[in-house]
Amino acid sequence: MRRRSEPHTFEQRLDAQRLRLEHELARLPQGKLRDAVGVRIEQLQAAAEMYGFLMLREEAAAPR
Repeated sequence: MRRRSEPHTFEQRLDAQRLRLEHELARLPQGKLRDAVGVRIEQLQAAAEMYGFLMLREEAAAPR
């Protein structure tokens, strides 16, 4: 039977995707594809920041 890997958090998946794209970006020549990968990296960074902000708000709103 195949063993499942441990689940990864949303933050871990965002970070892994960002790192993969940064490595890809380093190998790409100037052009539209490189620009598109750069935009995608910026989107992943924004998503990570928004997620962090929302988690802080959720923790602050949680009853103690």
